[in-house]
Amino acid sequence: MKLIVAIIKPFKLDEVREALSALGVQGMTVTEVKGFGRQKGQTEIYRGAEYSTNMVPKIKVEVVTTDDLADRVIEAVQQAANSGAIGDGKIFTIDVGQAVRIRTGETGDVAL
Repeated sequence: MKLIVAIIKPFKLDEVREALSALGVQGMTVTEVKGFGRQKGQTEIYRGAEYSTNMVPKIKVEVVTTDDLADRVIEAVQQAANSGAIGDGKIFTIDVGQAVRIRTGETGDVAL
């Protein structure tokens, strides 16, 4: 099993969700996060005053999937989240040792 963590722009969330649903992904966890990379923050105007913030709002999408579906999930997220501009985000893949469904006690791929 793989944990796929994608950091994307907030306005791309619906496109990513639709792409994953089309693959048959049944669940995901979404978190609003802030961070910076090459963008180095941004400048905004609030009540006529300009100020800069060094943290950019992003969305973190987490999906646990079987090994055979992982590459297709990564490709779907990459295509759906791509706007061609700096700050589109990153995708990380982490091996998952075990998954347990709390309600039934099922383990492994069956728990997904």
